[in-house]
Amino acid sequence: MHSTPDHHLAERRSAITRLLRSGGVRKQADLVRLLKAQGHAVTQSSVSRDLREIGVLKAADGYVLPGGEPASAAGDFATLAPFVLDLRTAGPSLTVLKTRIGGAQSVALAIDRANWPEAVGTISGDDTIFIATASARDQAALVKRLRSLFKA
Repeated sequence: MHSTPDHHLAERRSAITRLLRSGGVRKQADLVRLLKAQGHAVTQSSVSRDLREIGVLKAADGYVLPGGEPASAAGDFATLAPFVLDLRTAGPSLTVLKTRIGGAQSVALAIDRANWPEAVGTISGDDTIFIATASARDQAALVKRLRSLFKA
């Protein structure tokens, strides 16, 4: 039985996640070197593409995995705050967060995992998050919370 390209891709992305969780990886070049040492055939561009597909963000102090830890503490949101650019409302039940490109999924996952009572759910793209609320009152509470966390 031979391995498929999808199998290699899944193994490589799993290795990337493990390496980032272990800490100590600050640059893509380090990640490329570590992956090659583990026998993965990678290039800088393939690792860059993998990081983007996994939803990994580059913060000042290293990499941020999407939802690596439950985002219930303000400290988790502080790590994500630099990725949030703007906050707007669209009617009484929809709040829109704009992020840096590639940041929306990680921020949306943190919001979902926080289990805020005012947020019904999120939908995220590459740089935009829609957050649904059940009422205008819930939206006002959500906006207040988001502004305090993200200074948006």
